[in-house]
Amino acid sequence: MKNILTVLTIIFFAVISCKEKDNNFKINFESKPIQIKGSVGNLSAILQTPDLPENEKCPIVIIMHGITSFKERPIFIILADKLQSEGIASIRFDFNGHGESEGEFIDMTVPKEIEDARAVYEYVKSLNFVNGISLLGHSQGGVVASMFGGELKNNIQSIVLMAPAGIIEDASKGGIILGQAFNTNNIPEYIEFNNNKIGSDYIKTAQTLNIYETAAQYEGPVCIIHGTMDELVPYSYGEKYRDIYKNGTLYPIEGENHSFSNDMELATDIAVDFIKSIVKK
Repeated sequence: MKNILTVLTIIFFAVISCKEKDNNFKINFESKPIQIKGSVGNLSAILQTPDLPENEKCPIVIIMHGITSFKERPIFIILADKLQSEGIASIRFDFNGHGESEGEFIDMTVPKEIEDARAVYEYVKSLNFVNGISLLGHSQGGVVASMFGGELKNNIQSIVLMAPAGIIEDASKGGIILGQAFNTNNIPEYIEFNNNKIGSDYIKTAQTLNIYETAAQYEGPVCIIHGTMDELVPYSYGEKYRDIYKNGTLYPIEGENHSFSNDMELATDIAVDFIKSIVKK
């Protein structure tokens, strides 16, 4: 009888212990796919987390790709892996109409992408292991990160802009989108680019984005990384971004192109080192 009581006591305390552990959280070093409801449908995302002891928290970075790109480009995987090794989580996702996310590319606009970013931000805020959020965007994703960051103001820790495509607004007003000319007085239904169709709504909204006015509302630390030989977005647009921010730093990479394909390690190191210097204080 005594042995039975002993066994029951052990089982009882084991159950209590398990219940207590259920109230805690332990994050493992992992990468997992998730779905988030975006502006026009589900967004496909990858949440990458470092090892965290129970009840310990870490910062997270929302990574945003450019137009016609997607979350599995090498540069974004490298960024996520480097952040993870530094104890920083990340979430990278496909905008609507891109990659594995829902929506049609022809219906994509920058304002819709900002709404996608907002949906991911709200998801990240709900994670119980997150203690700070940063934004990182490349090309058009840089425009989205800068404008959304301006809307969020002091609710994020830092912003990294990699070859931010501030040219979008100027070019669309001047009748050019991604090198394709059009009549600004008679905007076509769509413009073809690399087997994709850029819709008229994209062009119309691009002409009235007010990129820099919106972005400048963020007063926290900003890192701008731009190649001096960027063939799609001239280096001067990186300089313009630097000039609008109260706390912005421009990191030029000599001879580098828009995709940072010549020295991706350097570009990603600059981004990760900057984020680490801010969020690990």
